[in-house]
Amino acid sequence: MKFQELVADVRTLASKIDASNRGFLAVQVNITGDDGGTFYVEVKDGKIHVEPYEYNDRNCAVTINMENFLDLISGKLDPVKAFTFRKLKVDGDLGKALEFANLLK
Repeated sequence: MKFQELVADVRTLASKIDASNRGFLAVQVNITGDDGGTFYVEVKDGKIHVEPYEYNDRNCAVTINMENFLDLISGKLDPVKAFTFRKLKVDGDLGKALEFANLLK
């Protein structure tokens, strides 16, 4: 999968999520590998925004490869196990990273 396709898929997934009762959340996602890139997911005022840019004022940054990220959002990869087995790295608030992973499931 190409990075731009991934961002489009995450946008589609985000559009189906009810975020009306969620607080502010800003997570930068760094996809590693040949088809990698950086995007962010922001939950603000009950809406989810997904943009292919870095987000400097974020709660955390998650670094993961494409395959593991796809498994994470499809529910095939548990976020705690991914962190434990070093399939993903979190820089910042670990609780917000877990909230993000649960949001996208």
